[in-house]
Amino acid sequence: MDAETLPYALDLVTSSGVCLSPEKRAALRTSLLLVRRDYRFEQVRLWGRIQGIRGAYYVAEGLGPDRAGARSCLYSLNCMDWSLLPPPTEEIVAVTAGLKGRFQGDPSYEYEHVEKKEEGERPYEEEAAPLIKEESRLVATIHQIDKAVGIVPRGAYVKSPLGPVHENRNFEGLSLTEAKKLSSYFHFTEPENLKNKTLLEKADLDPAIDFLDSLEHDIPKGSWSIQVERGGRVIVLRSLLWLGLTFYHIPNTKQHGYIYFGNGEKNIDLPFML
Repeated sequence: MDAETLPYALDLVTSSGVCLSPEKRAALRTSLLLVRRDYRFEQVRLWGRIQGIRGAYYVAEGLGPDRAGARSCLYSLNCMDWSLLPPPTEEIVAVTAGLKGRFQGDPSYEYEHVEKKEEGERPYEEEAAPLIKEESRLVATIHQIDKAVGIVPRGAYVKSPLGPVHENRNFEGLSLTEAKKLSSYFHFTEPENLKNKTLLEKADLDPAIDFLDSLEHDIPKGSWSIQVERGGRVIVLRSLLWLGLTFYHIPNTKQHGYIYFGNGEKNIDLPFML
């Protein structure tokens, strides 16, 4: 959610349980505008909140000229003071993959991680690995959620011939009919299914706007919930894989965005619930 339209956008997703006090709304909007100025971002968005046992992480993203490029993530514990997170690397994602349970809400909290190795006579031997800080787990979780359920409407962004992705100035929003279809929304991350399509399947695609993967091919099927709210004036998508992710779009307008308010745990039981 863009920091400039934050109060209005938060009202559109209150049906998903995204509620903040007036004090926190004012603090977030003011502090995020200062973050954009101090870090010289072109745009700053409120990514969401990960609720821990002893506290909550408020997360924001800073964007540069290339909207699909690397993003800078920041977190705050009080909605005012922001700290820059390290970029997600394959090593951080791999090391934190085995961590389960709720977040503590303390970035300096250390998890005990035990690796098991197979040897000759003793099939398994436990070896204590270095402690993992919760800050690293926070980085990996944000990266996984963005990759799995960070979405945008079709046509909202355009890819230039040179490669960078920019906001489409000619985008006037999806029609109400199109907004009710999963095929009208794309994952805003590096495409995977698009590379496997045949030339015949790519013939009807516009390379300028159809450069991302559509939600209609997500696995498992049924992992998205589409609802029409406020008398057809707002389309709301909710992820059942990462509970707490809510996307909104107002048909026939440019207004759209998503926010995550959850505990940072993936719903691994979803295939058995459908």
